[in-house]
Amino acid sequence: MTTLIDIPFAKGHGTGNDFVILDDPADSLGLTSANVVQLCDRRLGIGADGLLRAVRTTAVVEARSMAGQAEWFMDYRNADGSLGAMCGNGARLLARYLVAAGHCPPGRLTLATRAGLRHLHVHAGHDDLEGEVSVHMGRPTLPGPERITVSMGQGSWPALHVDVGNPHAVVFVDDLAEAGDLMVAPSVTPASAYPHGVTVEFVRDLGSNHLVLRVHERGVGETPSCGTGACAAVTAALHHGPQRGGPVRYTVDAAGGRLLVDVTADGSMILTGPAHITARGTVRLAATSSAAAAA
Repeated sequence: MTTLIDIPFAKGHGTGNDFVILDDPADSLGLTSANVVQLCDRRLGIGADGLLRAVRTTAVVEARSMAGQAEWFMDYRNADGSLGAMCGNGARLLARYLVAAGHCPPGRLTLATRAGLRHLHVHAGHDDLEGEVSVHMGRPTLPGPERITVSMGQGSWPALHVDVGNPHAVVFVDDLAEAGDLMVAPSVTPASAYPHGVTVEFVRDLGSNHLVLRVHERGVGETPSCGTGACAAVTAALHHGPQRGGPVRYTVDAAGGRLLVDVTADGSMILTGPAHITARGTVRLAATSSAAAAA
């Protein structure tokens, strides 16, 4: 017999990249992939590009080694239920939520993620539900192989493999319309470079450190924005351009809004943009026996 429980949730977005947020300090929900798919479904659930679960690092085995440096762990799930290592917009939104929920004061905050520790600054807004948040994304790497090809419809382009805690293939185009319908995943070769899938950015360089992009996010489809994708696009622009490092600031525009990427002298990146908590409510889920007992 299926047990149903009512749990509180929040909903929010960072430049249009939206997420369901679950507050689960003690790791008691027993969240399944099916639960995630249900919650993220835009017709049958709440609807989102992904799910963020706030869990105390002391409560979850995979984060316990970071408990001395971060109180909270970001359990990020893609909309298809798969685990995600890192999400720039998601980290910024979860930090905004932790402040809004009274778990943390505004200012500096460290989150544990599957990609390691991420340091953030929650800027004061006119209230705790919205305002800018900055996240130190670390230093992206170029793991290779060098000959990546992205194909979409009749088009085919060389791409650069960039790792920002999650994998990206970055393509430069003259017109973003060349990407076509990005609800269908582009073909990326060699497939061996991305055994767990890849997020693809189509980028137009406007000059003067200004990029515009469209994103097909793995496990989701086309999204209005992607924080790690913005950092990957800047990494690729620096790799192909005359300036190979920082300090420099890039403006990155996507359909959902504007992000700023500051590149430091050592190549690390700081991602800054708005984060908004837009709704709160209660949702009914099929629960595991442990979650039902906890409820």
